[in-house]
Amino acid sequence: MSPVLLAEITIFVLAVFVGFEVISKVPVVLHTPLMSGTNAIHGIVVVGGILVLGHAHTLLGQVLGATAVVFGAMNFAGGFFVTDRMLEMFRTKRDRGGTAGGK
Repeated sequence: MSPVLLAEITIFVLAVFVGFEVISKVPVVLHTPLMSGTNAIHGIVVVGGILVLGHAHTLLGQVLGATAVVFGAMNFAGGFFVTDRMLEMFRTKRDRGGTAGGK
């Protein structure tokens, strides 16, 4: 195993631990804003994937690029769907169009 690969694996493992610790310390009320921020990042990833796909010259590059764009778009759309469902939990009946307190 090369020293460069070992250093990269070490950095990856440390990043996993740091990410887990940071996310586990986030209060519940901040999950929705953080999720909206990650949705924006996924949008940037999709745009980057489209740019890379446009510069791909081999069939393998095109297939991998198209797969990345499709998976990124699914993650992007799914993130907004989940965020909308989470925000729905905080709306009152009056906000949803119903009547509050009555039948």
